Amino acid sequence: MIIAVLLGYIALVLAVGGLSHRGFKRTGEHFFVAGRSIGPFVLLMSLFGTHMTAFALLGASGEAYREGIGVFALMASSSALVVPAIFFFVGTRLWQLGKRHGYLTQIQYFRDRWQSNGLGLLMFAVLVGLLVPYLLIGVMGAGLTFEQITDGQIPYWAGCLTVCVVVFLYVTYGGMRGTAWVNTFQTLVFMSLGALTTIVIFSKMGGVGAVLEQVSESQPQLLVRGDHISPTLLLTYALIPVSAGMFPHLFTHWLTAEKVENFKFSIVFYPLCILMVWIPSVLLGIAGTVAFPDLQGPAANGVLIKMVELYAPGLLGGLLAAGVFAAIMSSLDSQTLALGNMFTQDIVRHYRLGGDMDPAKQVWWGRIFVCLILATTFGLSLVMPRSIFKLGIWSFTGFAGLFPIVLAALYWKRSTKWGAFAAVLAVLVSWTYFFAGGSKTIGTTDIMAVTAVMALSAVAMVVGSLASRPPDNLDKFF
Repeated sequence: MIIAVLLGYIALVLAVGGLSHRGFKRTGEHFFVAGRSIGPFVLLMSLFGTHMTAFALLGASGEAYREGIGVFALMASSSALVVPAIFFFVGTRLWQLGKRHGYLTQIQYFRDRWQSNGLGLLMFAVLVGLLVPYLLIGVMGAGLTFEQITDGQIPYWAGCLTVCVVVFLYVTYGGMRGTAWVNTFQTLVFMSLGALTTIVIFSKMGGVGAVLEQVSESQPQLLVRGDHISPTLLLTYALIPVSAGMFPHLFTHWLTAEKVENFKFSIVFYPLCILMVWIPSVLLGIAGTVAFPDLQGPAANGVLIKMVELYAPGLLGGLLAAGVFAAIMSSLDSQTLALGNMFTQDIVRHYRLGGDMDPAKQVWWGRIFVCLILATTFGLSLVMPRSIFKLGIWSFTGFAGLFPIVLAALYWKRSTKWGAFAAVLAVLVSWTYFFAGGSKTIGTTDIMAVTAVMALSAVAMVVGSLASRPPDNLDKFF
């Protein structure tokens, strides 16, 4: 039953992607940013679906299993406030600049803003390096879901391969328009199925009140913050969602908007979407401590799947797997397309590696790179350790550290390429230091490492800019 439901869902996804091909134009702008023609509702659904990954569904429930209800405050509540603010202060301005100057990638903007090819190459390497772990979150989440919910009938590697192949088919066929349409469909799927799953499981466990009462008796620390999650940890964790301001896939989706007014829908309703996804994930993770009290390490990431297997097998199990699959693909497609866009525009086209590149050739280069990216991600998913939440935090930390660069580019005329170089290098050094040490916090404190990474990046940007001459093209951007 579960496998049949999953196959049916995959067929629906491919059908939606196929329908989006109508009116497809073989140009780079149409393939990578849907001809800048996306309306308000599809923009909201594609932005939210792109931002929510297996990190929110599997990672959040797994972390809630270990840490308790405070996980909601760590990421969800701060994201509900920070991300819409980024859409307003960063997204709308980048949309205006992109439309005015024809940008298709972040790197085109930064390279033009500070008149530096070297900075463009450095930013390209860093953004790709940070986005690969984010891609792995989705592919590994798919493999884990397939393996657990089918009791091993579909092995981990087959689940990873399936999601890569399906994403490849509709992304390369429909481009950004296909991606946006499929994202809208899949976002509606995983939001509605998450709510349905929560209702069914809690009803079979005797209701929310009964479950929380059992948790309060066995592990009361999971239901109160107390000293379990410190105020400094909560405060500095709020910097993690700032990473949205530097995600290449969100930047690409911003450029798809038909007009700047279309951002209003996303800014207003994004917090509601956050609530609809994170509350079920966190509650089910906490409830999992009642049904499965002894999960250790990465096994906790699968607590949501185990809950479905126990309380809602069969049809609902297949539907939940489809919901997780939807959340995974709605991020993975945009991320791979964004990377294909960057390879095509910022390497091949900019340096004329393929000679003069006409609009149709841009599409083919984009398709080739999407294939290479998915193949590489699949290979890495087979050898990487399976800690989804921690993998996501490290990726987000790096992108958040780069946020001062985009702020300086947009709002500080005095910023220079040398300041940007210094900021990127500061992020590389500090991020590597914390990552190599394996600690998400600074020393013995509860202050998240992202705090130091962002602070060093900002200081480097200011010092480097003040020590060098500003560019002479400010009228183009201000």
